[in-house]
Amino acid sequence: MTLSSHYTLETEADTEALALKLARAIHAPATVFLEGTLGAGKTTLVRYWLRALGHSGAVKSPTYTLVEPYELPAVTVYHFDLYRLGDPEELEYMGMRDYFDGNSLRLIEWPAKGQGVLPMPDWTLTWRVDGGVRQVTVSKQEHEA
Repeated sequence: MTLSSHYTLETEADTEALALKLARAIHAPATVFLEGTLGAGKTTLVRYWLRALGHSGAVKSPTYTLVEPYELPAVTVYHFDLYRLGDPEELEYMGMRDYFDGNSLRLIEWPAKGQGVLPMPDWTLTWRVDGGVRQVTVSKQEHEA
């Protein structure tokens, strides 16, 4: 399954459809940066993505806990929200590097707050909201060998 680079999300159904495409196309181990303003729809997309991967329970925003783990049959997903992070060094104290070992999918909201500590992403999703319409750009990051 391939992804195009731009998506227009006008409805919840559009967000759910994109999440399903992402779940089919992006496989662990992978780090995905989710960039966009408050209220852009990042957590909503993660909620649908987790459902597409088989999660049936509640999905809460990790705004205060920084990370919420989801142990699914096929993959472990770590959903990070770094919005309230005061300093990237705090990630070192919480054992951030341990989350990047193994075969997990790491979905990271507000990755700029962890700059210098977070590894480079494999994928970046960038939201732009214009007149209530959400535009999401999906890009695969190329890493030097």
